[in-house]
Amino acid sequence: MSKKLVAYFSASGITRNVAKMVAEAAGADLYEITPKEAYTKADLNWMDKKSRSSVEMADKKIRPEITDTDAKIAEYDEIFLGFPIWWYVAPTIINTFLEKYDFTGKKIVLFATSGGSGFGNTVKELQPSAPGAQFVEGRLLNHANKKEIEELVTEF
Repeated sequence: MSKKLVAYFSASGITRNVAKMVAEAAGADLYEITPKEAYTKADLNWMDKKSRSSVEMADKKIRPEITDTDAKIAEYDEIFLGFPIWWYVAPTIINTFLEKYDFTGKKIVLFATSGGSGFGNTVKELQPSAPGAQFVEGRLLNHANKKEIEELVTEF
């Protein structure tokens, strides 16, 4: 039986709630990817081209700093990685997290929350940040129920 981790980034709390359910269903440890500078409501205003999130997503080279307490990635075989969808992809803070550790040989199952868009090019944009990992596009879990969560952890 493989050891599992649910790592997640949540700017507003929605992804955090889903991640907790995924961790419980998978019997996995839980790890929050925390930005060094918390996102404010103004930072998340996608209609403002000068908001922090808009600026970060416009320049895919930006890597927001994270506070890290050592995710101990080497101890896990499978990682469920959750995040909100921003501009049809994962926020660049997810790239920051992936580039901090060696994911070679790890299976990374993605799950996300979104106000309306799908995964878009998420896998394609994350792969260069963890080139030795196997990425699996999991599911959008916007209003996930227990059955959908259980399907995610058993299907992938």
